[in-house]
Amino acid sequence: MDICGSVGRLIASDRGGRKVSSLFRSGFLDEAGKLLEGASRVAVVTGFFVPACGSPETDGPGGAVALGRSVEKSGREAALFTDRLCLEAVKACSASVGGPAVLEAAGAEEILAFGPDLIVFIERLGRAEDGRYYNMRAEDVTATTAPLDEAALSGNGLKVLAVGDGGNEAGMGLFRRELAELLPGYASCLSVVEADAALPVDVSDWGGYALASLLSVGCGEWIGPEEDETGCMLDALISAGAVDGVTRRREPTVDGFPEGEHKHVIRELKELVTSRLRNFGKELA
Repeated sequence: MDICGSVGRLIASDRGGRKVSSLFRSGFLDEAGKLLEGASRVAVVTGFFVPACGSPETDGPGGAVALGRSVEKSGREAALFTDRLCLEAVKACSASVGGPAVLEAAGAEEILAFGPDLIVFIERLGRAEDGRYYNMRAEDVTATTAPLDEAALSGNGLKVLAVGDGGNEAGMGLFRRELAELLPGYASCLSVVEADAALPVDVSDWGGYALASLLSVGCGEWIGPEEDETGCMLDALISAGAVDGVTRRREPTVDGFPEGEHKHVIRELKELVTSRLRNFGKELA
């Protein structure tokens, strides 16, 4: 079974109409899986602040928590990093499902001090060519965006994996030329920060869930999120003041998709992985 192709069809079918996920190729998951399997200490960086609402958004923390927890369950070390403005929301999200520790960072220094051999950016802004940060409305949000993408620019040989759904996230610079052709009116806002591997997906959380699925395959059992945990994480985020980045409303949705849609993604990912493991067991027998 081509599990990477099946996962790709689930998380990158351009359901949000942003065009970014049309660049997805199943080989990207293979590359991501190799980076994860080769890592022993993983820093997951997330958090996207919406200055118009004075709140962090709901996309990013859930996928980061799911991945970080799966990294720990697979026998590796993990920590989540975010900036001061997103800290309480990400902490609440992680605590709601027994996820990893969440640490505050103002720049690359705090992330690198953790000593990671892999950095994973999930829905974290990356600077544009002019050095500033932009949201999907092409609004300059530099004043409320800590430069955590500097960790990918440190030049110390660290491997970098990224997940994004808009083209303005750290790591999406890997697709900058293609994205500029797809989104010519937004080209000046696209991130120039590259990664060793990146997943352009419909919703960044789903990319985090998919990475947790890859680790599950390697472990021989499901160590990803469960359906009911999406509600727990969303409730925690909303209680901590988070808003949907698309609707800008404080409601249990992510990028305009209701909770049921995220449950569906998790349910299908789990079924793909468990079916793969069942079939593999039969082959061995």
